[in-house]
Amino acid sequence: MSSPGKLRHMVLFCFKLDVSEAQIAELMARFRALKDLVSGVEAFECGTDVSPEGLSQGYTHCFLLTFASQSARDAYLPHPHHQAFVAWIRPLVEKALVVDYWAT
Repeated sequence: MSSPGKLRHMVLFCFKLDVSEAQIAELMARFRALKDLVSGVEAFECGTDVSPEGLSQGYTHCFLLTFASQSARDAYLPHPHHQAFVAWIRPLVEKALVVDYWAT
């Protein structure tokens, strides 16, 4: 059976009020580095909200990882580098939203 497309892992962050721009920049660099530290991550992109609609509900930064398969994503989630990153960001993030979907 062929895969339905690429598996996307979308993460949105709303940062705590006292988080500095330098901390956010470091978070973005550490998140980007996961692509090279964890096999199976095919692509990484990120950006900040620029929507004029005002519907972001406080989420300011979006991260999108691409995986070729569900098993690659499933290996990424418990990977020690990913888990260390999650533990490091926990004090910075007020709330997070994660959505995985098959891009077709």
